[in-house]
Amino acid sequence: MLKRLKTIGSDFKREIKVYQLVLKDSRVPRRAKWLLGAAVGYALSPVDLIPDFVPVVGYLDDVLIVPILVMLALRSIPKEVIEDCRNRAGHLAS
Repeated sequence: MLKRLKTIGSDFKREIKVYQLVLKDSRVPRRAKWLLGAAVGYALSPVDLIPDFVPVVGYLDDVLIVPILVMLALRSIPKEVIEDCRNRAGHLAS
């Protein structure tokens, strides 16, 4: 269980690096950059559509909105750009 959590944590860190590289890449459409920025901003923002103190449902908007924004952004980015950024993020982690 602990090993799985460590793997998830390292994967998460790598993806954050990938998204940072994607945001800096000039080949990425503005729409994708805006969507990724909105996902990060919403995840870090203290303001939510449904307040977090509401049991269960309060965190549901975070669990749905952020991944949907990221998914929409990644769909509009050319696959070769994402792969290039993933390769560069992998080299940065080494």
